Amino acid sequence: AEDGMTMVMVTHEMAFARDASSRIVFMADGSVSAVGPPKEVLAAETTNERLRTFLARFRASHF
Repeated sequence: AEDGMTMVMVTHEMAFARDASSRIVFMADGSVSAVGPPKEVLAAETTNERLRTFLARFRASHF
């Protein structure tokens, strides 16, 4: 992506997504639920309930 090209990656590895991305799209049930820089999307204080629930489960075992 350094050459001005967009890359789309699909992963459940949040640490990799955080480190490799300039923007994260969180999808739930086939719909976009949150979009933004990793620091904002993965923030513990997110107001997005679906994302907060997902991150809480993930942090308990991985983050």
